[in-house]
Amino acid sequence: MTRRIRLIADDYGLAPGVSTAILDLLDRRRLTGTSCMTGFPEWPVEAERIKPLCGRKAVGLHLTLTDQSAVTGRSSLAPEGRLPPLRSLALPVLRGNINERDVHAELDAQYSRFVEALGRQPDFIDGHQHVHFLPVVRKWLRAHFSEAGGRPALRGAPALGNAAVAPKVAAIAAVAAGFNRSMARAGFALFAPLTGIYDWRQPDRFAPVLQAAVEALPERGLFMCHPGHVDETLRARDPMQGVREVEYAVLASDAFGASLARAGVEIMDGKG
Repeated sequence: MTRRIRLIADDYGLAPGVSTAILDLLDRRRLTGTSCMTGFPEWPVEAERIKPLCGRKAVGLHLTLTDQSAVTGRSSLAPEGRLPPLRSLALPVLRGNINERDVHAELDAQYSRFVEALGRQPDFIDGHQHVHFLPVVRKWLRAHFSEAGGRPALRGAPALGNAAVAPKVAAIAAVAAGFNRSMARAGFALFAPLTGIYDWRQPDRFAPVLQAAVEALPERGLFMCHPGHVDETLRARDPMQGVREVEYAVLASDAFGASLARAGVEIMDGKG
């Protein structure tokens, strides 16, 4: 029997080269879908490029609260108009140094840009650096999508058990504690379990992590990835660069297609 898994690329809209690589992989049927960063000036153009795939591929929203310009400008969340690094986000929100309303306003703005550009709500929601697991974002999700039948799916918590990245997975799992249970209780479908976590500073780790997922992920399990082509815009915005080319090459390769066939695995489309 064929086993179907989800491959979702993060960061569509981060830079033109990233978006181009993701669109190519979607066309090759090597991805289930992608989650979009809507806060950049290029977003309306990138939205037009992916719009024809809506309804056929899973097109989601990649909530962004770290390291990029804030859509809402200056606030307690982004005093100089730039979102904080992850380490400067979680505790200040809990301590009241960052106003929860400012966080929710930024999420509202990113969501609105998605809907305005694509004319539909996202098929799913996840978070840049997993910020959707934070309590302040969980609260926004429950409040924003309170009506039954109108809730997008959510990326769920990571699967434990990969010894090579155990500390990283454990740290993310700690932030995500209770997420799957509480959000399912609130009526959200979940893309889970999550795999694809590795140390991206070691690009040669990607292929083995992907192969392990192909062999072991359960039906409808999720593998996240970050393929892309490096351009000047990406160099200016994000430290994750050359490894994106590695991920793209592996996902586009004949060898990956052959590994799927050997394992009896299909990549789900957006309608699954």
